Amino acid sequence: MNHMTSFYAGAVAVAALATPAIAENWDMPMAYSGSNFHSVTGAEFAECVTTGTGGDISITTHPGGSLFAGADIKRAIQTGQVPIGERLLSGHQNESAIFGWDSVPFLVSSFDEHDKLYEIAKPAVEEVLAEQNLTLLYSVPWPPQGLYFRDEVTTMEDMVGVKFRSYNNATSRLAELTGMLPVTIEAAEISQAFATGVADSMVSSGATGYDRKVWESLNYFYSVDAWLPRNYVMVNSDVWADVSDANKNIVMACAGMAEYAGTWRAKEYTGFTLAGLAAGGMTVEPANENLMEGLKAVGATMTAEWLEAAGEPGAAIVEAFNAE
Repeated sequence: MNHMTSFYAGAVAVAALATPAIAENWDMPMAYSGSNFHSVTGAEFAECVTTGTGGDISITTHPGGSLFAGADIKRAIQTGQVPIGERLLSGHQNESAIFGWDSVPFLVSSFDEHDKLYEIAKPAVEEVLAEQNLTLLYSVPWPPQGLYFRDEVTTMEDMVGVKFRSYNNATSRLAELTGMLPVTIEAAEISQAFATGVADSMVSSGATGYDRKVWESLNYFYSVDAWLPRNYVMVNSDVWADVSDANKNIVMACAGMAEYAGTWRAKEYTGFTLAGLAAGGMTVEPANENLMEGLKAVGATMTAEWLEAAGEPGAAIVEAFNAE
């Protein structure tokens, strides 16, 4: 990943554009461990902004839910408790169904398809965020989501009664429709939850499982490419309004490079982390045909439900994507 450094070095070169200003210290809460690629990208973004603005804006990241738990980060930014932070917006579908566009099952299954869908959905997401006093800086996808289990699963019936870690409306609904028992667990609590039997399964990327060493408790990972959720780095709009135009340009330049670098990492990390799960002792394989058939039937139900909840804006996103 050495060549990624050059992207951030380029942003530092624009420091000369910054105008003198009162230095601001921005704390940036993040939900995932410091070693996770989202957190690594966030730390580089913070350094880019701090250096690029000549210290006018100094950003300090707080990974692992150390400052605010994941579920509380968005509200903390909105209310000005912190000026900036990173959050998985699909965890807030109760506020707006549009936030769940990236968790519609089996609508996309690859990074290229997801990128097209994101560009279509982004304006609608930004519109809702603006109404909530939030400004989007950059967003990075997770690798395709697969299913983790403690015990082998070969049929839909094998899922019934299994305790399932949920992190948003989509994962909770997936559990309900498959007969599993949803348990809300934040990313920072995953390892402990599996070790103590609070949960025995989850849908997540290879990255999350690898970072949390879930092979110490779970034994199976099935590739199903259910969806590719995204993390969003957002700034309080009132705070953003007070940033000078010169520094805004620097922040957005750093944000653009962070989105590029984070997306690149997501793609590279996919194969690496799945290999890491296998090396840890897990069985890593595609879900069998029978299981996929059942999951896609569940996905069709969830898609219909999301379209109903999202209304015309949601339908417009899906129709535009299918038309491409």
